Amino acid sequence: MKQWRWVYISIVFLLVFTVLFHGRSDATEVTIDEWIVPWDETRPRDPYVAPDGNVWFVGQRGDYVARFTPQSGEFKRFDLEPRTGPHNNIVDAKGFVWYAGNRSAHIGKLDPKTGKITKYPMPEGVIDPHTLIFDGKGNIWFTAQQSNFVGKLDMKSGQVNAIKVPTPWARPYGIVMDSHGRVWFNEFARNKIGMINSVTMELKEYKLPRKKARGRRIAVSSDGGVWYVDYRGGFLGRLDPETSQVKEWAVPGGSGSKPYGLTIDERDRLWFVETGPEPNRLVGFDPLSAKFFSSTTIKSGADSVRNMVYDASRRQIWFGTDFNTIGRAQLP
Repeated sequence: MKQWRWVYISIVFLLVFTVLFHGRSDATEVTIDEWIVPWDETRPRDPYVAPDGNVWFVGQRGDYVARFTPQSGEFKRFDLEPRTGPHNNIVDAKGFVWYAGNRSAHIGKLDPKTGKITKYPMPEGVIDPHTLIFDGKGNIWFTAQQSNFVGKLDMKSGQVNAIKVPTPWARPYGIVMDSHGRVWFNEFARNKIGMINSVTMELKEYKLPRKKARGRRIAVSSDGGVWYVDYRGGFLGRLDPETSQVKEWAVPGGSGSKPYGLTIDERDRLWFVETGPEPNRLVGFDPLSAKFFSSTTIKSGADSVRNMVYDASRRQIWFGTDFNTIGRAQLP
């Protein structure tokens, strides 16, 4: 009887240990599906979910914009001019697809119904529109990495205004808008995050504490915190805009993990991809517990996930991979 009592106690201890040290939230399962893009070695990237549920993405090395219908698995391609080098796309409420002509100094608007493309040329000195976002007022803000500018496309006038980043060779990269109308962006070649007041057009830079930090993608949580992934050092960080204080967490994959694509869900949980390991891993972080709670292998390997978008209506994350797939992560 005493022997069975010890067996019982041992089992209870083992269960408690498992819950405390392994079962917190680490057991959170994320289901990832991937579809092979039918145009080989074209680097499909930066998917964006349209109001009708279709997913749009660009082929950076294939000079196209494409539509993917998840229900049928059908792909449709819209060819762009050679050497357009589309880097990113977003879709407005009317269904027009806007893309960044990264190698051809323009932002394009595609009408999927007619195939017509309208081009908005860059001003002098801006050669490479990089990542586009809407500002909630119908306008588009974007980074221009090599040109060292952040720009705004005014939809009413069709004019593009550009603001030069004061730090030389800052390489503005990821970009996001907060609820106060402020534009936040990474300075990928420096340990800084930039902010533009969209009303006054004033630009301010925030210095990150580690000199070697290299933020690549950026997100804003509901409390106003500005989050970034440090691609070079393997950290997830949070900047408090009010105090300028920064807090960082070393990501599970360590210094060689190269966290890249980043997004945030409606519960303020951060999701990013460690692109250093092969295969890549999708990792979740909960700010409430300050814990990394999920890690899921991307079966294709991915090679690199450069950007991600969160579809709150379906609780899905969409991404493209350098292994020529479009992926979808279904959150629990």
